[in-house]
This record gives sequence, structure tokens and C-alpha cells, in this order.
Amino acid sequence: MNDASSRREFLRLSAGFAALGTAPMALQLAAAGSAAAATAPDYKALVCLFLQGGQDSNNLVLATDPDSFARYTAARSNGADPIALKAPGTAPISQPPGSRKNRPEFWGGVLPIPLKTAQPIPAGTTVTGPRTFAIHPLMGQALPLWQAGRLAVLANVGTLITPTTKTQFNNKSVPIPQALGSHNDQQSAWQSGAIDGAETGWGGRLADIMASQNGGQAIFTSVSADGNAVFLSGNVVNQYQINTDLNNPAISIRGISGSLLGAGATGSAAFKNIIQNTGATSNFANDYATVVQRSIAAAAQLNAKFRTPGTVLPAPEYLEPIQGLNDVNPWTTQLNTVAQMIAAAPGMGIKRQVFFLRVDQHDTHDNQNPREAVNVNRLAQALAYFDAALAALPAGKVGGVAQMVDMRSCVTTFTAGDFSRGFATNGSGTDHAWGGHHLIMGGAVKGGEMYGQYPTLGIDRTGFNNPDIVGNNMLPTTSVDQYGATLGRWFGVAESDLHTIFPNLRNYPTPFLGFV
Repeated sequence: MNDASSRREFLRLSAGFAALGTAPMALQLAAAGSAAAATAPDYKALVCLFLQGGQDSNNLVLATDPDSFARYTAARSNGADPIALKAPGTAPISQPPGSRKNRPEFWGGVLPIPLKTAQPIPAGTTVTGPRTFAIHPLMGQALPLWQAGRLAVLANVGTLITPTTKTQFNNKSVPIPQALGSHNDQQSAWQSGAIDGAETGWGGRLADIMASQNGGQAIFTSVSADGNAVFLSGNVVNQYQINTDLNNPAISIRGISGSLLGAGATGSAAFKNIIQNTGATSNFANDYATVVQRSIAAAAQLNAKFRTPGTVLPAPEYLEPIQGLNDVNPWTTQLNTVAQMIAAAPGMGIKRQVFFLRVDQHDTHDNQNPREAVNVNRLAQALAYFDAALAALPAGKVGGVAQMVDMRSCVTTFTAGDFSRGFATNGSGTDHAWGGHHLIMGGAVKGGEMYGQYPTLGIDRTGFNNPDIVGNNMLPTTSVDQYGATLGRWFGVAESDLHTIFPNLRNYPTPFLGFV
């Protein structure tokens, strides 16, 4: 590789830095073709909540019509620690103060979520209809969002290449995604469309198209609140990583402040001068120094904006529901940082942002009851907090003119994750599976609805062949490509560009799902 190409590759791959300087002409033209209409709010953000490890969505969103709930209960009531939740209206068993509330009987029945539009009765089911649905009993803080029409469910979504029936899967007569059940590969597949080793993600590719709208602040287009994620890596835009220290949200370069490897102030000052020296004889060193200077300037600007006294609601205290003890909710901690950045965006000239947040602890092979209860409870509190925090922000702009715009309509928050869990219990938990249900929240979301097809429930047995299950895994009926493309169209990306970002989209007769 020659010196010039080495420099270009270095600039493209420098982690934590976005489009350097003015966006390339190709990016500008793509953004011009995909720009949001002039009457839309000037600011829009996508916020991905990645449930790392694989959320058990079978206990997140449940079908409660008699046939479905009976099959669900039968599949999850076995073993040493049954994980089947209780029917709607079931009263919780009271516990003495300080006791561990670590089983479903202590939480009461699942919480009904009435739908505005009835779900179709799927083929092969014995359900006579109408189907009814509910959420986990510890998701109560999310209910007002559903009732207000700002929260929706996307049913049975997963990594797919093309629509796939059970017969086609068993016969391998259509392309099947690789490495199903592998954490690393399915995390990558959800975030990028390819298994582990992918270089770009669909969040970053959406950011590529829209970065020019942020002008000189393109470095803040693609932002992670939890380290590096392929989801945010674009062909042009690289992710900018922030932390949850509200006094210094920009992640600092070691040696710029304090000491480096035990060196005193003199040694650290020398190091700082070296890495910022743009007058070196090496072109590579000069390019590196340019990137470092830009990072330092961006960090200083970001930190200064975050130190502006507060328009953002603080993250609430969290009471862990199993032992009743105060704990930390990592979702609200990260979302508080994101809300601070959204609040700072208008003053920084930022119009489009993609955020990535992540919490692991969802790999519940055993001891699922208390672990998953905390997971869904944290998620519900986080959604309620972020909705309130956005509602309290100053109004945005419409057509460049300040107007009373509810900032909740400018931000769409959605869940993603490796995969769901097996439909039947393994005795005290659940193992890796495939399709699952996800949540979408925002003022632009057509909430109080379930999108996609909620599957037929039940494990195959004599006389019953479930068309939506393969072994213990739900066969997805909606693809991640459709999910991402629907979000991308709301974000302002043109349909022609979405077919490039999501190349499998052409395989689906209904590429856009209508939830936003």
C-alpha cells in the first residue's frame, strides 16, 4: 500500500471520529436527495437500545387469548424453577418486607395492552379470536406510554435474507442466515446485516447519508454511549464515543490530561506536543496530529455544552424489584447522557443523529425469573424516563423557525438484540433462539398497535404442527431489514438509498411496516 492510500485508510478507520471536514461530494448529493421535507422538524434522532445477550421476548409481550396462553403456560411451567407468567388479573402473593420476590406468583398477572387494530389470526392455529395481548407484570411504567399512543410492538422480527416458511427452512430451499444462535455473529447480523467481522452497520450507513445536514458538526452524527459498536460504523462516518460522566462526556485521549505511563507533567506535555504536531516530515504523523487536534476540539466543545446548566431531567433513582434495594439502572444512566446531547444539538447546529446504547445481562440460560424481571423493569423505567426527559426539553424548529414542537416527535427509540430465547423453558431459564418481539417509542410512532404478525404459539406435538416454530425457535415473520428501513425512511433517507443500505429489502413485498 502506498503512502497516499495508507493515509486515506487511516483517516477512514480512525475510531471515534466522523466525517473529517467537508463531506465528500457523493455524500452531499446523497443527503440532498434524502433530506427531510422543509416542513418537518429540523432535528431527528434514532436511539437504539441493544439488549445484548438475547432478551426473552416471550415473557416481554404475550398472547393471552385462551388457546395461546394455555400453550405458553404448558411450555414454560416445567423444571425446578418454572418461568411461566401468570394470567391477567391474577393477584400477587404478598411477601413480608425484605423478602425476595423472585418468582412470577409474587408479581401478579401480566398487564393487558389493548390493540387499536386486531391482529390477524395466523395460519395453523386453533385460536378462534380475537387475540389479546399483555406485557410482563413488572413493565408497568411502560403502560402509560402505550395508552398515550407513543409505544408500539413489532412482533416476531429477526435476521432473515428472504421471507422463509418452515418447509423452506427445513428443506434449505431459500438462503438461511449464517450462525444462528451465535452471540457474536447475531449481534453483528442485527447491527450490520452480516456475521461477525462486518465493517459497517446500518446505523452508520444511515448516518453516511444524513451527515452533511450537520455541516461542520458531522463528527457528532453517529454517537455511542457504550463503547465501540459496528452498528454505528459507516463508509464515511465513524462513531463518536461518549461516556456517562456528565461533567466530561467526551472520552479523553490518554496523555492529554494527567500523566501517561507514570510520566510527570513534563513528560506528558512533551507527549501532547508530539501527537498534535502537524509540522512533522511524515505525512502519516501529520494526518494523525490533525485527527487528534480535531478530537480535542470536539471534546472541548461537547464538554462545554454539557456543562451548561440543566434543561434535562436527572436520571431517576432505581428500586430493584426483587429485593427492594436501591440499585443503578444502566439504561437511564446512558439515556440521561443522550438526552443531554440532544438538548445541546440545536446550539451546535446538529440536525441528524443516530445513537447506540447497550446493556448486557440478557443471556438467561438459568435463574431467569429474577434476572429477567430486573431486565424488563429497568427497560420500562428507562422508556418512561426518556419520554419525560424529551418532553421537558425546549421546543425544536420547523422550517428553520422556532415553534412549539414536542421533542418526543423528533426522537424515535427502538430495541434490538442478538435474538430472542427458546419458547419452552430449559428448567430454570431459556436458551438461544431466533425471532422475537421489540418495542418502538416516540411521538412520531403510531403507538398502541402491534406491527408484523404475532406467531402461533406452542411446541410441535402429535396432531399439532406449528408453522411458526422450528424446534424451540420462533421463525421470524418480519426481517431486521424491514425494521431498519422503516426507521430510516422516517429519518429522512430516500427509498432508493434504503435499498442500498438494506440490500435484502427487495425480497419483501411490503418493505416498510408503517409503525412510524
